Amino acid sequence: MNSLNSVAFTVFGQDIRWADMIGNIFGLIALALGAVRSLWNWPVQFLSGLILFGAFVGHLTGSAGKQVIVMAVAAYGWWQWNRTKGQSTDGAITPRFATWRERGYLIAGAALGTLAVGGLFTAFPSLSWDAWPDAYIFTGTVVAMYAQARGMVEFWFAWLLVDLVGVPLNFANGYAFSGFVYIIYGALVLWGMRDWWLRSRKPALEGAPA
Repeated sequence: MNSLNSVAFTVFGQDIRWADMIGNIFGLIALALGAVRSLWNWPVQFLSGLILFGAFVGHLTGSAGKQVIVMAVAAYGWWQWNRTKGQSTDGAITPRFATWRERGYLIAGAALGTLAVGGLFTAFPSLSWDAWPDAYIFTGTVVAMYAQARGMVEFWFAWLLVDLVGVPLNFANGYAFSGFVYIIYGALVLWGMRDWWLRSRKPALEGAPA
């Protein structure tokens, strides 16, 4: 993995590392596949997490740990979507909005998780260079991917909130490609959010009186 952590090229004074670039390209592909509700987004996401883990480990512990969660939730998402994909007419998972109770659980989980992980990183500074932003990204990613695995439209909003902190953190720590690629992530998130939102409304619209 050391060769993958070498610099591929430099753009605007920022070194682009092979692992950072390759892992994020797979991440973009996974996000695009998720937007069209393809089951294959999960194995591609797993591969992205594996490569980025190698890129971040030893430098950004929270981001490296996030990739472990990414791989674990990718395995769960593969199982969950396989189990529920037959419930829709097109053979893909049916998007839905979370209930208010589920939203409460997601928000509470994000808040408590960030406090817990941030406290851990603060108590052990060697685990992270940026304790609270790292903790926020770590926990936010867990919440977003869990919501995606459950088919909740809200997962797109969670990704946007994670990206708001992830972009400057990646640039500040020398992972320029991760920062650049989030611009494309943002466009994909907005596209996917619109598609999932429309699909979540379709059954209700079809059942409405003419």
